[in-house]
Amino acid sequence: MEKTVFLLEDDDGICDLVKCTLQLGGIDCRTFGTVRAFEDAAALDPPSIAVLDIMLPDGNGLDVLTRLKKKHPEVYCIMLSALGKESDKVTGLNLGADDYIAKPFGILEFSAKIAAVFRRIKKKPVLLQVGGVTMDCEKMSVTLNGKEVSLSGKEFKLLQYSLENPDKVLTRDELLSNVWGYEGGETRTIDNYVSHLRKLGFNYETVFGVGYKFKSE
Repeated sequence: MEKTVFLLEDDDGICDLVKCTLQLGGIDCRTFGTVRAFEDAAALDPPSIAVLDIMLPDGNGLDVLTRLKKKHPEVYCIMLSALGKESDKVTGLNLGADDYIAKPFGILEFSAKIAAVFRRIKKKPVLLQVGGVTMDCEKMSVTLNGKEVSLSGKEFKLLQYSLENPDKVLTRDELLSNVWGYEGGETRTIDNYVSHLRKLGFNYETVFGVGYKFKSE
């Protein structure tokens, strides 16, 4: 898989620094100063990773995130913003962002985070099969007992993490960290998502006071 990063950021200094650093590490980086330019390019050839600023001259990065995840849920999205409010971070993560970086940031730490994402993407198997569930991570498709099931981006990520850890007790904190991308916070969101996956027929067992276990049988 080709390593590609799209950076949507209207600060030319940040764009030049990020692009230069990532390219030195063998990662193809394209930068965009407007929402329109970014979305035109992503429509033709979506990146592996998208880094999205929030405040932009012709739009909002959160809106870009929503549209990008709807069309290409497989793209790993990182929100980049100087906004320090926790509510902004939570909003982005709940809309489907995979991570969040606050400005100002250290370029070496930033490039290390990007490299770590590519390592995780490379290591993940394309096809997961547990019990009657088959998941194609590349095509973003899921079947349950031979019948295709439609899932949202976050439901897909939750189920994927569960399939990667079958019959293991997954704490709510672990799920928040690995699926939602943040430490601590409101865990009722997880309960709601698991409840919906159960209604669709997926076999989750509640471990009271701890979290959930996805049963392989």
